[in-house]
Amino acid sequence: MAQLQRTFGLWSSVSLVVGGIVGSAIFMKPALMAAQVGSPFWLLVVWVAGGLITLCGALTNAEVAAMLPQTGGQYVFFQKMYGDFVAFLYGWAAFAVFNTAGVASIAYVFAMYAEYFVALPRLAAQTELYVAIPLPAIGTLYPLQHLGVKLLTIFLIVALTWVNYRSVHAGGRVQVVFTFLKIAAIVLLVVGLLAAPAAHRPFGEAAHQPAHGWSWVLGLMAALSGAFWGYDGWNNITFIAGEIKNPQQNIPRSLLIGLLITIATYTLVVLAYLTVMPIEAIAKSGFVASDAATIAFGTAGGAIIAVLVMLSTFGTTNGNVLATARVSFAMAQEKKFFAFAGRVHPVYQSPGNALWLHATWTCLLVFSGSFDMLTDMLVFVSWLFYGLSAAGVFVLRKTMPHATRPYKVWGYPYLPAAFVLFTAFFVASTLVVDIQNYVGGKTTLINSLFGLLLTAMGVPLYFYFHRKR
Repeated sequence: MAQLQRTFGLWSSVSLVVGGIVGSAIFMKPALMAAQVGSPFWLLVVWVAGGLITLCGALTNAEVAAMLPQTGGQYVFFQKMYGDFVAFLYGWAAFAVFNTAGVASIAYVFAMYAEYFVALPRLAAQTELYVAIPLPAIGTLYPLQHLGVKLLTIFLIVALTWVNYRSVHAGGRVQVVFTFLKIAAIVLLVVGLLAAPAAHRPFGEAAHQPAHGWSWVLGLMAALSGAFWGYDGWNNITFIAGEIKNPQQNIPRSLLIGLLITIATYTLVVLAYLTVMPIEAIAKSGFVASDAATIAFGTAGGAIIAVLVMLSTFGTTNGNVLATARVSFAMAQEKKFFAFAGRVHPVYQSPGNALWLHATWTCLLVFSGSFDMLTDMLVFVSWLFYGLSAAGVFVLRKTMPHATRPYKVWGYPYLPAAFVLFTAFFVASTLVVDIQNYVGGKTTLINSLFGLLLTAMGVPLYFYFHRKR
C-alpha cells in the first residue's frame, strides 16, 4: 500500500510553523484587543505573553511529538495518553471545529481584503437575514451574509486543496515561497511605519478608563483569546510528523525557532501600529493595518497593505490545508473514521480524499458565520485540547517511563503544570465572556458553546465507528 514519505527538512518545517501561524490575526485582531485592554502597554504585553504561553504549550507537546513522530500528531498522542475515546473526540473536533474553521477564517480575511480592489457582490440586508438557522440556547446562524466574500473564500480553499492534492512537494514549495514573501513584506511594513514622519510614539495614552478587578481580568482574557488565535497553527507541524526528516530533533527545533520568529514579528508589528496611531484610533479601526499604512504612506498605503495581507493569508491558508487533513487521514487508516479518507493517492502520493473531505466541510463552515465567530469558536475548543495534551505529558511519564525521549520539556513538572492551570482558567473565563456578550446583544451566537456542540456530535460517531470495527 502507498505510504506518505519523509520529505520535510528543518527549514521547510520552520516555514510550516511560521507559515501556519502568521496570517490574518495580526492584521485583524489588534483593534478589538486595543478596545479590550485600553492601553498601549497592555496591548504589547498581551501579544508577548500570548506568544510565551503558547511556546510553553508547544515545547510541552514537543516532548511527545519527538517520542511519537507519526503522522496524525496530537490524535496519536491522545491515544497513548487517554485511550481511543478522547483521541477520537480530538480528531473529530480537529475536523469539525478548529482545523477546518482555522482554514475558513484565514481564507475569509483574504477575501475581505480583496474587496479593496474589487467590490464583491452582496445581497440586500433583508435578504441576508431571510435564511436563519436557529440553534436552541446557542444562537442563530445567517449563511447568506457577505455572500461575495464567502464565495471567494471558498474558491481559494478549493484551489489550494487542488494544489496539495496533486503534489505534496508542490504544496511544500508553495509554503516556503509564501512564508519568505510574507516575512519580507512584514519587515518592509514595520520599517516603513517606524520611519514614517507621522510617528508620535503614543505609549502613554489610553483609549478609555481602564477597568478594574474582575472586569479587567475578563477583558485581559478576551484580548488573550485574540492573541492565541494569532499564534494558533503551531501544532500543524505535529500533524505531519511522519513526513519530517529526523523528527526527533527537527520537531522541537522547528517549534522553538518558528515561535520565536513569530513572537518577534508580532511585537514589531504592534509597535509599528502604535508608532503611527494612538491607541484609541486602533481601538476604533476596522482594518488597523490598512489605516496605519495610509497614515504612513499616503493613499497608496491601503493598496500596499491589502496586497500584504492577501500574500500573508494565502500562504497561511496553504500551510493549514497541507497539514490539517493528516489527522483525519491517520484516523481513517486505523478504521476510526470514514474509510475513504485514509487512502493515499496512488499517483500523487498525497492524502487526497482527506484533503477534499476537509475542503468540503471548511466550505460549509464559511457559510456558517463571520471571521470573529469562527476564530472565537476554534480558539476555545483548541485550548481545551491543548490543556489536555499538556496534562498528558504527566500521564506518559508514568505509563511509559522507559520510552526513549529524544527531547524532554524544560522545567518539568512546573512549566507543564503552570500551562495546564492557566489553560483551565482561560477556558472558563472565555465561556463567561461569550455568555455575557450574547446576553448583552453584542453577538448573535455563543461561539464557545457552538464549538462544544460540534465537538459533542463526535460522541455518537465514536460508537458508530467502534461498532463497525
